[in-house]
Amino acid sequence: MLYLYNTLTKKKQVFKPIKDKLVGLYTCGPTVYSYAHIGNLRTYIFEDILKRVLLYQGYKVKHVMNITDVGHLTSDADTGEDKIEKAAKKTKKSAFEIAEFYTKSFFNDCKKLNILAPDIVAKATDHIKEDIELIKVLEKNNFTYQTSDGIYFDTSKLKDYGKLTGMNFKKLNETLKAGARIELSPEKKNITDFSLWKFSPKNSKRQMEWQSPWKIGFPGWHIECSVINLKYLGKAFKGKKLFPKKAQTIDIHTGGTDLIPIHHTNEIAQVEAVTNKKFVNFWLHGEFLVLKDARMGKSIGNVILIKNLEKLGFSPLAFRYLALNSHYRASLEFSLKALENAQESLNNIYNFVLDCLIDKKKTDKQRSTTLSLKKIEKEFEKSISNDLNTPKALAAFWKLIRDYYQNRNNSKEFYELALKFDKVLGLGLDKIKLITPSKKIKELVKKREQLREIKEWTKADKIRKIIEKSGFLIEDRKEGVIIKPKL
Repeated sequence: MLYLYNTLTKKKQVFKPIKDKLVGLYTCGPTVYSYAHIGNLRTYIFEDILKRVLLYQGYKVKHVMNITDVGHLTSDADTGEDKIEKAAKKTKKSAFEIAEFYTKSFFNDCKKLNILAPDIVAKATDHIKEDIELIKVLEKNNFTYQTSDGIYFDTSKLKDYGKLTGMNFKKLNETLKAGARIELSPEKKNITDFSLWKFSPKNSKRQMEWQSPWKIGFPGWHIECSVINLKYLGKAFKGKKLFPKKAQTIDIHTGGTDLIPIHHTNEIAQVEAVTNKKFVNFWLHGEFLVLKDARMGKSIGNVILIKNLEKLGFSPLAFRYLALNSHYRASLEFSLKALENAQESLNNIYNFVLDCLIDKKKTDKQRSTTLSLKKIEKEFEKSISNDLNTPKALAAFWKLIRDYYQNRNNSKEFYELALKFDKVLGLGLDKIKLITPSKKIKELVKKREQLREIKEWTKADKIRKIIEKSGFLIEDRKEGVIIKPKL
């Protein structure tokens, strides 16, 4: 059984999909006005592990991700500039060019991190008519009111507003006000009220704006995720028309922990106000990556990108390994020293895989005399099934490696189990291949051995360095010299 911590119930629960063996999974995508930093990407790694665990356990997964390419303002109070329009002005490019560029950059980083692609990627700008349709139903149900700058959702009319946070309406309003995250506009009835449709500013034309039954403008940030969920997983849209009574509850919705009090709380409000049904069964949230006790974020300017790590000589998968060493619900402190250790561990894993491939050439039918592979496999599967406990899963993987080197037999079985584990871990072990050295390299190896026999150690070492520059490593073993591709 798979146990997942549900933010909605504040406890671990046995996961059961609504439809047998078919899971609807929604992951909040990026706002594409800038590069995704490694703090953002940590969340997508956790969501990738979740998806891989579901697939590992035999489920089919329908994975939907939105792309926020309009409507995300610089303030949680529905004020300030649109982040993408602001970036467009700064770079003197169109808002659509900005969104396209950073969308491609995001998925390029995901590919480097071996994150599985969603089945459906839905841009907010492709769903404006559906946004308007949902707002019209909310308006019909008396959940909206109009101010001078837009159409707002009246949160006081939803009896369980704020349930995802564990607070009631009054407590959540008091908390947000005390935290000064949101300033109360004179026209807003409640501090928690949020925009559904923002009117374009007077005397200025936005690059991204659309006609609506109210005024020309653009959708609020929260409406897009509700619409995309209802359309692709909730099956409540037929064409552009919304049929709330036909809406289906979604299995899993994920995101960063910072999305709980506002974005995800408002998604729930919008959907349940029109469907009168539970929006999502399981809510999962990943914790922050921090730098010396400070959250990494674009708004405060302390960001590190994948390309920054690559320039320093690190593999993006070293960062993935680092992320797996911490549980997704625990904050992860980033440092270059921690990343160096992760890179070293990853290289050791790759060397283990290479050794398995080399030893597979031997005919060895002995059984392991230490921990049985079945016991290690059971430990691994128990860990990933306990709320995606990747640190313990890695510990089981390292037991597999130690067991192999203690016996150096059954390499085929060890290799196959390592690849099975990597279906969850996603470290790219299936891409590790033996490369046949050229005739020239083989001749250099032979010459080195001749020099070693006559104890010409300095000359032999020079040849070793030449071989390394050619992309190969030499290992001197009891059974002879082993030539490995350099990682």
